[in-house]
Amino acid sequence: MTNSLVPPAGPQRVLALAQLANSVGDGAYYVTSALYFTYVVGLAPGRVGLGLTVAWAVGSLVGVPLGRLADRRGPRGTAVLLALATAAAVASFLVVRGFLPFVLAACAYASAQSGLAAARQALLAGLVPAGERTGLLAHLQSTLNAGLAVGAGLGGLALHAGTRAAYLGVFALDAVSFLLCAALMLRLPSVAPVSAVVRRNHGLGVLRDRPYVLVTFLNTVLLLRMPLLSLGIPLWITERTEAPAWLVSALFVLNTGAVMVFQVRMARGVTGLASATRAVRRSGLVMLASCAVFALSSGVSPWVAVGVLVAGAVLQVVAEMQQSAGSWQLAFDLAPADRMGEYQGFFGTGVTVARTMGPLVLTALLVGWGTPGWLLLGGVMLAASYAMGPATRWATATAGPSKEPVRQPVPVN
Repeated sequence: MTNSLVPPAGPQRVLALAQLANSVGDGAYYVTSALYFTYVVGLAPGRVGLGLTVAWAVGSLVGVPLGRLADRRGPRGTAVLLALATAAAVASFLVVRGFLPFVLAACAYASAQSGLAAARQALLAGLVPAGERTGLLAHLQSTLNAGLAVGAGLGGLALHAGTRAAYLGVFALDAVSFLLCAALMLRLPSVAPVSAVVRRNHGLGVLRDRPYVLVTFLNTVLLLRMPLLSLGIPLWITERTEAPAWLVSALFVLNTGAVMVFQVRMARGVTGLASATRAVRRSGLVMLASCAVFALSSGVSPWVAVGVLVAGAVLQVVAEMQQSAGSWQLAFDLAPADRMGEYQGFFGTGVTVARTMGPLVLTALLVGWGTPGWLLLGGVMLAASYAMGPATRWATATAGPSKEPVRQPVPVN
């Protein structure tokens, strides 16, 4: 367990502590935000959904330019400023009382979060050697899950209290967590900006890199696993099976715990493009098996359904860990070293798109179509995972001369 949660001392451990700090706040935010916006802010649920959809759409658009800013101005300073901006956006939720102010605050929050993710990836690339990045990202994923679990517990206490003060306390905690994240990142060495990014011949930037765009699109398809856990499986359990509703929570705990314990171990074999594409391909096969098993849980007795659903969830989290490890390696290795923030900002839009479009797709497939929907979902993910190999070879064949990162850490005085 220790090896899974504690990376080596130095910049890697500081990055993990920064991740832990804001993930605790985020965990509390995730479990209370819907009720906060309806109970405290006083918005109708439909308006909350619309506002958050608009916000994350805006966030996905600004991720690339904010990542480019990290390349041009330096990723550490950009990451610190965006962490402070996220804290300010969360704090603004404490005072908004109408739909338009809510949408503006949500857009600021989503934009700062998207930019922060890109800047942190660029900072990681500048501080950590290429061969150690996937391993560190596995540590960070384990740390993220640990923080979310703690935060969700704190959020649960607020839900139990059910008071306005308790909800306000959660949002204040989230804002403070991003202030702490910014303070921790200030302890990292500064990474010099790359002057090459100021050249004007990039045009549309990363969008001109068609192989990387294709890799990002395929990864977005594979990221449909994210709303699968939070929405697709809960709807399937309650609408199509006889399993008890509490199983939704149990499967979430199973997923979180497995990632905390096994993600680092699962990522150890991913050290380059070849091993990354193999991991993604294996994830597609396991995901197809998971979908087929989930489909078998309909029309059986409650306890048989429980056993089948647990088996499907185990396969799903194995596929998730394999896909994560492979995609992290591809995202870094296929990006030019002098435009890491811009490329990571674009690659990160896959998460936003999957979370935005996934609920619509999964509801139609699983609740609407049932077993054929599960099999179609698994088939699409398998096809995307196998297409990743040719897409990666195309990206490698069309890449320019290999560049090692030209940023150098500047020691903190």
